[in-house]
Amino acid sequence: NNSYQLSSVPLQILFYVNGIYYIFYFLATLAMIVYKSQVFSYPDDFLAPDLTLLFIMAILEVLRLYLGSKGNLTEEEAPLGLSLVITVGSVILSVYFLVWQTYVLKADVIINAVLLFTYGLESVLQVIAIAAFVS
Repeated sequence: NNSYQLSSVPLQILFYVNGIYYIFYFLATLAMIVYKSQVFSYPDDFLAPDLTLLFIMAILEVLRLYLGSKGNLTEEEAPLGLSLVITVGSVILSVYFLVWQTYVLKADVIINAVLLFTYGLESVLQVIAIAAFVS
């Protein structure tokens, strides 16, 4: 019964693209935080949390993409499910940078909207893949 491939090719491609995009996202967000700290009066007690959350998000992203890829390629629902759970955390952090960070620039809105879109698409494909593995 396991002779045909259940792992999702579109999901794997999306993980790959998301990985590359996240590197851009991380560097862009970091650069903007640095820029904002120079241009705006950025209270120090706000700068640290914004930077900390960005680094936490980066760690989550690496874990999320690793577990997602591994779960998808090995056709195991557990790592894929865990990746999906981590996605929830990533979404919350992305929304933080979209809405609640100290200064939100138009560029922040754009790059977070794209990230949230990829999270949404990935989540749908992950649920479909998990359903295929479980059945």
